[in-house]
Amino acid sequence: MATNVSAQARAQSTSFPTMVLIVGWLIPGAGHLLQRKWIRGGLLMVSIVAMFTIGLALKGKIYSPNTGDLLDILNFAGDLGNGLLYVLARLFDLGQVTVQVATADYGTKFMVVAGLLNIISAVDAHSLATGRKRS
Repeated sequence: MATNVSAQARAQSTSFPTMVLIVGWLIPGAGHLLQRKWIRGGLLMVSIVAMFTIGLALKGKIYSPNTGDLLDILNFAGDLGNGLLYVLARLFDLGQVTVQVATADYGTKFMVVAGLLNIISAVDAHSLATGRKRS
């Protein structure tokens, strides 16, 4: 009963679910950690950061928003899903080299999939915060 009461109190607050969504997008798994879902948040954080790091290690490409190709725009949207990881990669000029090795394509896909997984996890955390989804 105590957990239902606390969940309803959280759902009534309009700013908490929005904050969970934004923080969950910026920092992978942090939306779940804010809700004390320690294991789920930790697993999401480790897996998304590992996928992004492996993608960079494989010389994957980070897409920028100023290309006109539809596939580049979709890849940019996936990369942007990584939140602060994307911003840090752009700041330190990582993933900007031209793809010249065979593993670079895998690295690019790893980073795009990590971003999409991060978006899904942030939306999941938001659904938990609003009470639409039970644990």
